[in-house]
Amino acid sequence: MHNVRDEKILIQFGKNLKRLRNEAGITQEELSYRSELALSQIARIETGKINTTICTVYTIAKALEVNAGKLFIENLVKS
Repeated sequence: MHNVRDEKILIQFGKNLKRLRNEAGITQEELSYRSELALSQIARIETGKINTTICTVYTIAKALEVNAGKLFIENLVKS
C-alpha cells in the first residue's frame, strides 16, 4: 500500500512552489494576499509541513497565474 503522506513528495512540492513563487517575483505575503490563504499555510506548504488539498493547489496556481500542473514536477510522479 502506498503511503498517502510521503514526506519526500511534500518537501519537493514545497520547494517547487517556492521556486515558482520566486520566479514570479512575489513574497509569501503577496501570494497569501493573492490566494486569500493564510501566510502560515503558504509557509507550511513550502516547507513540506502539511499535505495540502487539490483545491488549495488550484487556488495557489491561479494566484501565481500558472497551470496547476506546473506546481508538480516530473520526479513527484510515481508509477
